[in-house]
Amino acid sequence: MKAVSYVINNHDDFKNSLVDIEKAKPTLKERDVLVKVQTISVNPVDTKVRKNSSEADNRILGWDAVGEIIEVGSKVTSFKVGDSVWYAGDLTRDGSNAEYQAVDERIISLKPTTVSNAEAAALPLTAITAWEMLFDRFQISETEVGSILIIGGAGGVGSIAIQLLKAKTNLTVIATASREETKSWVESLGADHVIDHSKDLNAQIETLGIAKPKYVFSTNHTETYIEQIVSLIAPQGKLGLIDDPQTFDIMPFKTKSISIHWELMFTRSMYETDDIEKQGDLLQQVAQLVDQQKIRSTLNQNLGKINAANLEKAHKLLESGKSKGKIVLGCVDNYRKWIIVAAK
Repeated sequence: MKAVSYVINNHDDFKNSLVDIEKAKPTLKERDVLVKVQTISVNPVDTKVRKNSSEADNRILGWDAVGEIIEVGSKVTSFKVGDSVWYAGDLTRDGSNAEYQAVDERIISLKPTTVSNAEAAALPLTAITAWEMLFDRFQISETEVGSILIIGGAGGVGSIAIQLLKAKTNLTVIATASREETKSWVESLGADHVIDHSKDLNAQIETLGIAKPKYVFSTNHTETYIEQIVSLIAPQGKLGLIDDPQTFDIMPFKTKSISIHWELMFTRSMYETDDIEKQGDLLQQVAQLVDQQKIRSTLNQNLGKINAANLEKAHKLLESGKSKGKIVLGCVDNYRKWIIVAAK
């Protein structure tokens, strides 16, 4: 099968980091389905794996996909050949930058029926990340009142978190954005208040005249906001983060009895946890919310068909920090055109 892999490159010029290859079609495990990949997306995790790996060994990147099941493993019970599915995959296995991908049935679901493959492919990884933080780590209930602060509201995860909160909870959503276009974007997603993360967060929240937020979901640059979060978060609150701060001093949170929550959406698949099937379940619930028009896709820009050259463009856009929402490439049809979606 055709696929895109990468070579180790420690230079800034990116020369020949991604390469077109031929590789054998995946062999299925008993709980796997074989998906003919139709639509994929590119997320920051793709660039991190590419840059931080010590060897490539023809590994295939890609953790967001929509495709059609063409074969099922011996113990698959939830899906059949011909089903159209979406998923974010498993960090320890080959990804979706290929014609075919093997994926565990417990971490996939049927895709939404009311949106295009491109719109659907923009969502799985960010939706899983946001859902698991809000409802698994924070354990927010649908009847709870109060407020939550999302730092990085216009990013891929922040954009879905805002929508999930408005669709499923009564919490007041405060989100950060600094540019006029991102402020408008966050407001359009349903944020109740938008504050500027380049200014003092605590002072802006006080100006809103609402209680200190019980929850703070930091999606990026967490280390630069620690002191402000300590001040603005409510006692006995919860802080969640998904980025990789070089240092993280937990001691300032002690007097307020703040709990700290990490989220990595690959944990369930990497360790095959007892509740691994919850990932498929939540994707099915997200698909229903999409079909009910309570969540919309964050797809934005199209870069063309799948190959090493176009994936390189997508990776560069992600690394520039200038992309907004999901950057979509190409279309899917019977002539095997491909879609690539790059996430902020």
